[in-house]
Order: sequence, then C-alpha cells, then structure tokens
Amino acid sequence: MLIHCGYSATAQEKAEDMNEMFHDKEVKMIWCAKGGNNSNTIFELLDYEEIKKNPKIVCGYSDITSITNVITAQTGLVTFSGTNFKTIATDETDYGLQEAIKRLVEGSLEIGKENEEYVTIQEGEAEGELIGGNLNLLHSLVSGKYQLNFKNKILFIEELGMETDPAAASHFLAHMKQNGVFEQIKGIWIGNYEHESNISLEQIVLDTIGNQYDFPIIKSNNFGHIETKTVIPIGTKAKIDTNRKRKIELIEQCVK
Repeated sequence: MLIHCGYSATAQEKAEDMNEMFHDKEVKMIWCAKGGNNSNTIFELLDYEEIKKNPKIVCGYSDITSITNVITAQTGLVTFSGTNFKTIATDETDYGLQEAIKRLVEGSLEIGKENEEYVTIQEGEAEGELIGGNLNLLHSLVSGKYQLNFKNKILFIEELGMETDPAAASHFLAHMKQNGVFEQIKGIWIGNYEHESNISLEQIVLDTIGNQYDFPIIKSNNFGHIETKTVIPIGTKAKIDTNRKRKIELIEQCVK
C-alpha cells in the first residue's frame, strides 16, 4: 500500500521501486515517466552496489538530471539524458522517440539530425566525458555529500524559462563558478532555454564567466525542455570541435 506525502510518494517508496527494478533481471531499461521536483530525496536510499552489479539503461530529463548524474557518479555506469516516457505521448512529432531508438536500440553515436544548427559561442576543441542536464538541478550538485566531479568533463546545460528567469539562471551559474566548476571543465554545450525576455542562456553564461576561460562553448536546440530532444549519454566521452558543422560528437560506445 502506497503512503503518500500529499505531494508525492515517499522517498522510501520511490527508492524501493528503483532498487527493485535494478534487481529484476528481466528489466533492461528504466525509462522515467516524467520529471518533478524532489528526485534528490532518494539519493541515500539507493543501493548503489546493487545498481553497479546490474547495469541498465536509465533515461529521463528535467528533475531526472539528479538521479542520472548521481548514479553515474556513484557507480561509473553510463546514464542518459533524453525524453521522458510521458513526453513520447504528448509530443507533436516522433523526434524524441526516434532519437531514443537510435541511441538506445541501434547504438548510434550520431547526435541529433544531420541538418540541425550548431552555433559557436567560443571557439576551440575539447574532449571529455559528458556531464549535465537541467541547470537548476546541476547547481545543487556542485557541493555536499553527493557532489559531482566536473574534472575534465564537457558540461551540457539547459533550463526551463517558464520556471527560471534570467536572474535565477545567473544565480545558478554564479554558484557553479564560485565552487570552481568552470576551472575544471573542458567545454560547455548549451541547449534550449526560452524566456519571455528573449535573453538567451548563452548570454547569461557569458555574463557570468566573461572571458576568463578558454574552453569551447557551443549552442544547439536539440535537448532540454523542447520537443527536439536527442539522447545524451552521461559518462561517455565526446568531442567538441567548433570548426565542424556538427560541432559535437560521441567518440565511444554508450550501450551494449
């Protein structure tokens, strides 16, 4: 019998569901139905040793950013930032579904579609493991018991403008800067952010970090709170090259 908090199932219930799915040998993939606001409540209740012994595909975005990045950090397994299962039914196109099939079933290393636009914000080349997702969630994981290791990583970020205005996005980025994140990473990949002010996330990034860092920064509209969501493997190596049309590529396999 479920014991609800009034706003969600309890952390214990959610963690038990996750732990049971990893323990079940017949489960091959955990595709999160939707996001939310408190995925971090299950961190200390997940059985990371069991998860490491029974690797499975875990995929989602938005609040799921917490779960995927922490599982990767605690176990070394690759997890995935991609469309939630519920979004498949509400999208007007099959973009997210096709990207999930391409990455998770076919094992493709191709990011997004061939004709998508990539914009260079700051030139350069870089290689590193991918880490990232929703900016709001990431900024809370730069310190504390479950802090992420940003050393030599390529950071990908997106944000929901309806909930996060430019000042709030600036706050999140400043917090990351003050905790040394931008001194550690190899590059930044910016995704979707739409706010009524028309202020872009790339502008906020540059306002925050200025010209203090020489790593490449690129922008695309194929991940985030947007229908065009490619599937990005967290913990997999990628390369940014601003001289190329498609400015980021995966350089190692992420599914078996």
